[in-house]
Amino acid sequence: MILKKIDEKYSKEPSGAAVSSSRKDIHSESYLQTVWRRFKRHHLASVSLAVLVVVVGAALLAPVIAPYDPTEIAGPFAEPPSKKFWLGTDLIGRDVLSRLLYATRISLLVGVMATLISTVIGVILGLSAGYFGGAADMIIMRFTDMVMSFPYILLVLVAAAIFKPGLWNIILILGFVDWPGIARLVRGNVLNLRETNFVKSSIVAGMPLRHILFSEILPNTVAPILVYSTSVLALSILDEAALSFLGQGIQPPDASLGNMLNGAQSLTVLTSQPWLWIPPGVMIVVIVMAINFIGDALRDALDPNGGR
Repeated sequence: MILKKIDEKYSKEPSGAAVSSSRKDIHSESYLQTVWRRFKRHHLASVSLAVLVVVVGAALLAPVIAPYDPTEIAGPFAEPPSKKFWLGTDLIGRDVLSRLLYATRISLLVGVMATLISTVIGVILGLSAGYFGGAADMIIMRFTDMVMSFPYILLVLVAAAIFKPGLWNIILILGFVDWPGIARLVRGNVLNLRETNFVKSSIVAGMPLRHILFSEILPNTVAPILVYSTSVLALSILDEAALSFLGQGIQPPDASLGNMLNGAQSLTVLTSQPWLWIPPGVMIVVIVMAINFIGDALRDALDPNGGR
């Protein structure tokens, strides 16, 4: 009887061949498969990714799924949510749901474009400073320190006040203000990579500078750039909302999450008309939290020293 139980116990355990087969599957997977497997361990990040896909999809399909034109007076002033207007109407009778979809679209566009601009500037300056060193490094880093020494929000507000408020002006302002962090990050990575054997061997072999920078060094610093860019994306969306709330960003009648909140400054709206400010406020929170959770998961998934 005892021998029977022992046989049953060991028969349920995976055999050595099964264990070695699973290890072989892990070692044979590609880098992207490894990253995706690590990413899926973060359940909040997986949920956030699904939520973000839905939000982006709704924003892209806003012209199709929005029940009304976002600038059209579609009903009574400040009507509460109903079957006809799911999120009610604003103070001049425009459908809040339609404006929310278009506002999300614009806010995401501002965040993505500003992040791309700041990433490109930061990568170019960081590569140049880290690889060439000497006078180039000193000039670029002192300029970076000068930009970072200004209070961030004050710098953005001054730039927004100088230039005419508008979509592309806001994108350019945020893009040209958010690059110092990426530049410092890239420079630090390049300083380490410059001393590695594969870079030195490329230099000795007479490989062109373009190949060394963009084929040898840059691919090995993409992971930290990608992780840092998620925080820049979230910050850019928040900055656009803040500027539009203060009247220095996207101007009416165009809708953005920030200028939708701008109409909720009075105590009457805050207390008796919550449908005017809760939807855009919740949308900002959801988008920023989803991006931050995804960024945290990417940091762990792309860590070369992380567990299998």
